[in-house]
Amino acid sequence: MTEPSDFATSTAPADVVRRQYIASADGDLEALRATLAPDVEWTEMAGFPLAGTYRTPEGVTSNVMERLGEEWDGWAAHDDTYVVDGENVVVLARYTATNKATGKDIDVRVAHHFIVRGGRIVRFEQFTDTAKVREAMET
Repeated sequence: MTEPSDFATSTAPADVVRRQYIASADGDLEALRATLAPDVEWTEMAGFPLAGTYRTPEGVTSNVMERLGEEWDGWAAHDDTYVVDGENVVVLARYTATNKATGKDIDVRVAHHFIVRGGRIVRFEQFTDTAKVREAMET
């Protein structure tokens, strides 16, 4: 990681990914979109409520982040371990939230694989326990 003063402009893959998590946690969709390449491919895992591949920064935020905010209270991805290999960044994390419709909480482990080129996220793939997320959505 770079020095804190350089963090906001660093193109190092781990710094770009970390800025994405911070923007998401802050609900700052404009800052989040700034971490994404114009041709980004963002894949939510099969079985996850928002399963599919979304393209463009606007497509990602409107089809993933905004929908999570509509369906869950306090949705957060808590990033804790970064594994970096060149342009590949794998983050081990956990999701926490409360489903608005059922009032049930989740606290599930997740792995995210990012590919970062030219200071922007070009690909994202999610791996999580989709059954636990769906259980929280069942009445």
